[in-house]
Amino acid sequence: MNSKISILGCGWYGFALAKTLVSKGYSVSGSTTTEIKISLLAQEGINPFLINFELEQNYFGSFFFESDVLIICLPPKRHSGEHTSYPKKIRKIADAAQLGKVKKVLMISSTSVYADVNREVTEGEIPEPDTESGIAILEAEQIIESYKSFCSTVLRFGGLIGPGRNLAKFFSGKCNIANGLAPVNLLHLEDCVQLTEHILNSDAFGYTFNACSPDHPTRMDMYTKVAEISGLEKPHFLPELSKWKLINGNKVSTQLNYKYLVNNWSEFLGQDKL
Repeated sequence: MNSKISILGCGWYGFALAKTLVSKGYSVSGSTTTEIKISLLAQEGINPFLINFELEQNYFGSFFFESDVLIICLPPKRHSGEHTSYPKKIRKIADAAQLGKVKKVLMISSTSVYADVNREVTEGEIPEPDTESGIAILEAEQIIESYKSFCSTVLRFGGLIGPGRNLAKFFSGKCNIANGLAPVNLLHLEDCVQLTEHILNSDAFGYTFNACSPDHPTRMDMYTKVAEISGLEKPHFLPELSKWKLINGNKVSTQLNYKYLVNNWSEFLGQDKL
């Protein structure tokens, strides 16, 4: 496998993806914004690059963008107000990709582009986000899709769960938590990585996909279950259904023949895979 893959953002998901792709024979370059992580990437067989597209300090190695596929996994930083500058950062990245003659771009996005519309939503939905971060992410998607020098796919992840992201810590011990009957829209790290690899192997570019487990237990059931598994105090939810959405992630199954690793959260969590 000779494809050259550049992963912009080797964080929780990007680093796990990079290690998997290296093990499958891909030539992988990975970026970080901190020098201390350079050696960690190199130890895993990842070609390390120090890259930063923050508005006040933009620097990057041009060789990083001389790749067959660029995977962008740089969501807006939480609690930093970055939603205001995020689209501009994505445009700078797209310009660098165009300059480096990247052939294909996979942008990791989020199902937060969908508002709580009290029904199931699919990729055929015209997103109308109702949060600042959702608005910024949708604009970033549109920027990537506007470039004609490369073919792009947008992959919208549901809420992420996996090692280091134990959901139990969010609500453990809390009482009278609203909206307990709302469905959860989650995706495990293992599915994040395997689905991304599946898109690369299927050469599935020119699309928009939702990525979300087909199992949607209620918030009440899910968060109580993970608290039990973690040995933490159970949360107490109000048995009510107010604002919600149910993300349909079946397009990758019907179009790409992808089989989600997590089809039943109770069985999966019973294996202590938090």
